Amino acid sequence: MERLPEDPMMLFSAVNMLLRDEYGSLDELCDDMNVDRAGLETKLAAAGFEYNAKQNKFW
Repeated sequence: MERLPEDPMMLFSAVNMLLRDEYGSLDELCDDMNVDRAGLETKLAAAGFEYNAKQNKFW
């Protein structure tokens, strides 16, 4: 299984790449990778990023 990076900027980049290339939603990504969605969003929010479901990316 792929492991997500710990560094917030690398995490931001990796998650957005996965959302763009492989997953139709953040829920799909989290379910498939067994990642806690709330924890992921909290970590990225602390770095200034917010998920936009309509565009399926963090920004």
